[in-house]
Amino acid sequence: MNDLSDRDFRRILLIKPSSPGDIIHALPVLRGLRRRYPDAHIAWLIAKPYVNMLEAEPTLNEIIPFDRKHYGRIGRSWKSTTDFLQFVTSLRKRKFDLVIDLQGLFRSGFLARGTGAGARIGFRAARELAWIFYTHLVPRDETDKHAAERNFDAAALLGVDRGQPDFRIAFTHEDTTNVRDLIREHVGGDQRVIAMAPATRWETKCWPAARFGLLAAELHRASGLKSVLVGGKADRADGEIATQQAAGAAVNLCGKTSLRELAALIDRASLVVTADSTPMHLAAAHGRPLVALFGPTNPVRTGPFGRARDVVRLDLDCSPCYLRKLKQCPHNHRCMQDLSVAQVAAASIARLDGRDKS
Repeated sequence: MNDLSDRDFRRILLIKPSSPGDIIHALPVLRGLRRRYPDAHIAWLIAKPYVNMLEAEPTLNEIIPFDRKHYGRIGRSWKSTTDFLQFVTSLRKRKFDLVIDLQGLFRSGFLARGTGAGARIGFRAARELAWIFYTHLVPRDETDKHAAERNFDAAALLGVDRGQPDFRIAFTHEDTTNVRDLIREHVGGDQRVIAMAPATRWETKCWPAARFGLLAAELHRASGLKSVLVGGKADRADGEIATQQAAGAAVNLCGKTSLRELAALIDRASLVVTADSTPMHLAAAHGRPLVALFGPTNPVRTGPFGRARDVVRLDLDCSPCYLRKLKQCPHNHRCMQDLSVAQVAAASIARLDGRDKS
């Protein structure tokens, strides 16, 4: 394998389709590429539901939406199969000379190879044999390492200087205005707010929704600030449960923001309280006071980057377990169930008043 650090690439594709947190952790690579190759055409292949996250990003020349749901029917649907082949053909016609696959799955590796690019970077430890599609491999690291650090390792093969990592989501003036109007409508005025995310994609990562409401009531008594429950449309029910328990101290905004608007809302929040989820990564990226609740996952790998002090978790022998479903847990979900409102409130109040700056 020849050295890449002294080559001048002109057309670059970054593959990182999902999830939102992983996309955030890949942003410093994109910005490092732009510094390293200021005149290059840089594109990002991203899953369709997350295109909104990158539409205001000034360092990108092109966003390539990937319809994972549609293409997931390859072999079962003639249209899905032919559309996928046409998609691969369209990638090849773009004549990329460098592809960086930060997803590390068979599908993403196959797409990297399908571009026909002469240089294809991926992880030696990539799953599903994806590594067979790469020309240059990021060495395997047996130690626990944050996802963002692994991405930096991939960029290092190109001589990209990580600099001061910038994970922020770029949003527009319209996004800021929409958030301001949303706060005015549901909270009143231009008040400071606490953002809480009551749901995550894994059942086991969730702190009970009702406790977010009790927490909102406690923080309102302590600080006078109201809380807004944030998340997607699928999280509305959890947001409603929390709101009902908050005794007027919280409003349910789940499903009322785009991903960029969520970033704009969190950017102005006085505090963010969440489990291992997209809002946690947004809060860390935008430098907001944060309380991150962890149970089945490892904060060293997926926690708020550079913000270990913001993690609140119980020291249990069974954690992290990486089990996704409650029915899989033999310990009655102790890692989150035994995390009390009082514990989380104490950590939250300390961050609100600035006492916890360690």
